[in-house]
Amino acid sequence: MSTLGALQETLGYVFRDEALLRLALTHPSVAHESAVSTPHNQRLEFLGDSILGLVLTRELYERFPDWGEGSLTKARAQLVNRRTLADEARRLNLGEHLIVSRGEETSGGRARQSALADAFEAVLGAVFLDSGYDVARDFILGRFGDAFSALNQAPHIENPKGELQELLQAKSLEAPRYEMTATSGPDHDRQFECAVFHLGVELGRGVGKSKKEAEGQAALAALLKLREQPMTTGAE
Repeated sequence: MSTLGALQETLGYVFRDEALLRLALTHPSVAHESAVSTPHNQRLEFLGDSILGLVLTRELYERFPDWGEGSLTKARAQLVNRRTLADEARRLNLGEHLIVSRGEETSGGRARQSALADAFEAVLGAVFLDSGYDVARDFILGRFGDAFSALNQAPHIENPKGELQELLQAKSLEAPRYEMTATSGPDHDRQFECAVFHLGVELGRGVGKSKKEAEGQAALAALLKLREQPMTTGAE
């Protein structure tokens, strides 16, 4: 295994208690093949998972004050999954520093997505125990900065009509109203244009091959517009 000093340089963080980092890198397979009880990283992974969830949830809450619960939940899921966590572990070269059993080594365990994701969360837990919440928060946000920028540029919206209604009804009990403004094209290839209004104000327009698609595009346009600027519609 490479020295822990090299890894800490890559992490941009030097542990006061280096034993915590070593524990974070110890795969459970070591305990399974050992004749004696050997500590491994599952408890630190559990802790790191909780810290990661708290940090990212709070950051989403503060960055996107107009997003409803559904949007925030989807955004968090987009940021945190086994693939993204394993990708972070690869960027930090955690795989080459993992302490694994002989059987895990021969079966390619260092490159396994689950092992990498778990190790990344365990390292987060170790940083938290070593220096506290604020340092762990800064470490996490430093790793996820680009992901947050991507959310700013292209919000992940699967149900624009539902999310628009959720956003608007947080400010007013009145639901958005959709109105067909134009149709064009032959009967077999119709195109519909729709506008969405709230409290008499037009929020966005969209076009589609069906009324449903046009309404969805109008809602999407409205959401993107509202998320770029403070929402002024609705009761104060």
